[in-house]
Amino acid sequence: MSDHQCTENPPKLDPNSGSCHVEKLAGLDSYVSGSLHSNLAVLLVSHVFGYETPHLRKLADKVAEAGFYAVVPDFFHGDPYNPENHDRPLPVWIKDHGQDKAFEESKPVVDALKNKGITAIGVAGFCWGAKIAVELAKQELVEATVLLHPSRVTVDDIKGVKVPIAVLGAEFDQVSPPELVKQFEDILATKTEVKSFVKIFPRVKHGWTVRYNVNDPFEVEAAEEAHKDMLTWLIDHVK
Repeated sequence: MSDHQCTENPPKLDPNSGSCHVEKLAGLDSYVSGSLHSNLAVLLVSHVFGYETPHLRKLADKVAEAGFYAVVPDFFHGDPYNPENHDRPLPVWIKDHGQDKAFEESKPVVDALKNKGITAIGVAGFCWGAKIAVELAKQELVEATVLLHPSRVTVDDIKGVKVPIAVLGAEFDQVSPPELVKQFEDILATKTEVKSFVKIFPRVKHGWTVRYNVNDPFEVEAAEEAHKDMLTWLIDHVK
């Protein structure tokens, strides 16, 4: 598997992006949007560039507008991947930011949301974050999950999923190529007890849902279509 697509087209991070605010949740700085009165939450787990990605926060705001309490935790503790730091290429950086560690840190986040009165939680994971999302789905710690251009998610992970799952892949994806996503689809088709939806988007690359070019109408349209599919899945299954 190639990880280089995970770092292509890096976003310009902005700590002030989004229309809402950052607060502590289970000890993690988290961008939060929406009202707790909905009793329904969606956890958005970022790609390697972290929770200050403007497109990701914009999507969290869109999730909130759909009636959810949206939360984007900083699982990197202020240390997102920086492609300009040549002393810490991705293989070095990721040793300090393992997905297994983040999964363990996600459990108190889920508990904190429940302590706030949240009764149902969905999770959407983007690239690096998809591994955390699938682990939450395997342990039934959430009601539904969406994996968007996943990274390091395996066939065995998919076999272990116990809640409704949607997988959104890209035609031009060397991290989770269409052949692998098709394997996911075939496995899920045999798991009749688990509702699933799998879609491969044509003419897009890994990362397209949060690293699109706002000046490219096709990229914007493809990202918005994926966002709509993600939201539809969460609305249908997080109740």
